[in-house]
Amino acid sequence: MTRLNVTQKLIESHLVSGHMTPGEEIGLSIDQTLTQDATGTLVMQEFEAMQLGRVQTELSAQYVDHNLFQEDFKNPDDHLFLHSACRKFGIWFSPAGNGVSHPVHQERFGIPGKTLVGSDSHTPAAGALGMFATGAGGLEVALAMAGKPLYLNMPRIVGVELTGKLPDWVSAKDVILEMLRRFGVKGGVGKVFEYHGPGLDALSAMDRHVIANMGTEMGATTTVFPSDGEVRRFLERQERGDDWSELLADDGANYDEYVSLDLSALEPLIALPSSPGNVKPVREVAGEEIYQAYIGSSANPGFRDFAVPAMMVEGRHVQLGVSFDVNPTSRQILENLSNESYLSRLIRAGARLHQAGCNGCIGMGQAPATGRNSLRTVPRNFPGRSGTPEDRVFLCSPETATASALTGKITDPRDLDMDYPRFQEPETMSINREMLDAPAGDSGLVELIKGPNVKSLPEFDPIPARFSGPVLLKVADDVSTDEIMPAGAEVLPLRSNIPAIAEHVFRAIDKDFSQHAKALGGDGFFIVAGRNYGQGSSREHAAIAPRYLGLRAVCAISYGRIHWQNLANFGVVPLTFANPNDLDAIEQGDELALNDIVDMLDSGSEITLHNKTRNQRYVMHHGLSTRQIDMIRHGSLINLVRVES
Repeated sequence: MTRLNVTQKLIESHLVSGHMTPGEEIGLSIDQTLTQDATGTLVMQEFEAMQLGRVQTELSAQYVDHNLFQEDFKNPDDHLFLHSACRKFGIWFSPAGNGVSHPVHQERFGIPGKTLVGSDSHTPAAGALGMFATGAGGLEVALAMAGKPLYLNMPRIVGVELTGKLPDWVSAKDVILEMLRRFGVKGGVGKVFEYHGPGLDALSAMDRHVIANMGTEMGATTTVFPSDGEVRRFLERQERGDDWSELLADDGANYDEYVSLDLSALEPLIALPSSPGNVKPVREVAGEEIYQAYIGSSANPGFRDFAVPAMMVEGRHVQLGVSFDVNPTSRQILENLSNESYLSRLIRAGARLHQAGCNGCIGMGQAPATGRNSLRTVPRNFPGRSGTPEDRVFLCSPETATASALTGKITDPRDLDMDYPRFQEPETMSINREMLDAPAGDSGLVELIKGPNVKSLPEFDPIPARFSGPVLLKVADDVSTDEIMPAGAEVLPLRSNIPAIAEHVFRAIDKDFSQHAKALGGDGFFIVAGRNYGQGSSREHAAIAPRYLGLRAVCAISYGRIHWQNLANFGVVPLTFANPNDLDAIEQGDELALNDIVDMLDSGSEITLHNKTRNQRYVMHHGLSTRQIDMIRHGSLINLVRVES
């Protein structure tokens, strides 16, 4: 009898093509989808462009949580567009102010044993409930909404055995920071991290959410927890006990890799600027003055992540000159914080209260002052993501952020002159479903509301048999999608307008990049990169906007999983160097050529790249499946779907 782990059970029960062999492409049936407004507008435009009708999933949900500023018409117009699309296509709608997609989805819709794909890279947070949840580009989410399979390479499954119990002042954020200290931002690529062992007993469902959410920062396909008694308790508190089912690994189940983590040996940790993988013990950097301490976000969204700070600051006040930002993660949590008097304690202590949403995590307000340290419980600290160029953002637990707010400097919470707050989550909570708009019945006559900023998707031509062009930009390792396509209050409101948002491509690296691209007059160009190109956010604007400007191929040592797929979705050839040292031989401005590229893609995984400037040739690999090659041949996945329809 085959003994399966939880991940294998989830995949096997949804497998529609391929085999569970690591590296082989598999197709999975998808039960649920998640979209948010920074990416969802494109998903709805793509769904419409492919003429796919109403959604065919068990449940699809659209959240407005990123673009909440309404300084002009763009964001509110897009909110109306999204609401009309939900009514037309049969999708749940969560409006602005109702909360961050991931904790709200866990509160209201997450079900053990189900699959979920979302157009947000932190969708794996739902793995906390025993789901197979993963992020993807918007096109793939649109197809999943239409009942089509999600395709990905079968990941290796890493079994993480947890033992012991977290000490005082150490919490779930320190668990995932320890994993990032071990694996870095590339160590999880092509892997699922499945947590098991006796240490799970003391981790709540929302603690597990913290760990699953930030597993994305290791590059992981997803993170999976079992559905056990703690998941049952969570769902019962949400008045959804009937949605619970047990899902555990079989006794003796095997994993492709094994990791052991003794929770009792952990200490408060902090990720230094400007990478989630730059992790140190808090005591090693203690004493540096801070400007901001920020709690909330999808990476620390639970009730206890606000209640414990409230207990810490009771009867105290944050240091003058420190901005203590509190970002409630759902309207329901905000209501319960108020009911239990935790909110008043935070406000009395000097907190700045913001609306329930992503806010400063995505660069929508709360930017820190120039050159000043900001401690945040958010999942990412990529350069400039906060909205401040040359920012200094640290990632830490709510305990560390609050301790530092009280002292005005980076502080290990164990060094505070106070007892550790003994928090016990109430067994019953106020449940708030009021703002969720359920899918309507047959709504084919509903018209999409399109404001002046909602532009039609550009048409992309099929790949030519051969093409050449300059290396318009050469970049180093770990370039994130934030650096390719900035977020923030200036750029994200343009998400429904590809020509406008394309003006900002690579702005953080080369402010004149879009002008250089347009000066080529429509001729194609190349990007050359190091390792882990396109890490971070799932936003497909980081692929579609450069493609709009003329990007035809990227040559890199390795890629972030979602961005690699997004490039192929929009007809860009993602190539990897067979010999990483060849990267050093190519300079920005070199003229590269791919001759007979279509034939080479069809004939195998090996591609010859010609550097015409230096008269050199390099062996490249593509790793694309026959399905992905067909997408590139047609110019985009949208074009392919239209042909097949």
